[in-house]
Amino acid sequence: MAQTAYDTDNIFAKILRGEIPSHRVYEDEAVVAFMDVMPQGPGHTLVVPKSPSRNLLDADPSTFGPLFTVVQKVARAVKQGFGADGVTIMQFNEPASGQTVYHLHVHVIPRFDGTPLKPHTGGMEKPEVLAQNAEKIRAALQS
Repeated sequence: MAQTAYDTDNIFAKILRGEIPSHRVYEDEAVVAFMDVMPQGPGHTLVVPKSPSRNLLDADPSTFGPLFTVVQKVARAVKQGFGADGVTIMQFNEPASGQTVYHLHVHVIPRFDGTPLKPHTGGMEKPEVLAQNAEKIRAALQS
């Protein structure tokens, strides 16, 4: 089955261009990490390559090294910054998998023993909470 073309107006492309505000925690020449506005738990962060790819299935393989290097860096920082017991890493491809934004992205979610993930209901987190959570991650990245 042929894949749909990359949509340059998807929400993550707009965030990357600065057209939509985000609480960024990390950025380099290839990757940006920012807070998920509909988090499944405190500290839920998205790691996104700057290169346009719908998902893992159509991404240039050269995207993966820089992307997953940052995923690991952010995972360590969210675990430290939130005192988490573990970290869940998720990545979805195509509608049947649960992908809803068609720009390659990886979810990094700090996890706590006995605490389930909240459903991805579409409820937006308060901006001040996202800002506080982003600061915890940025501080952990600096240590």
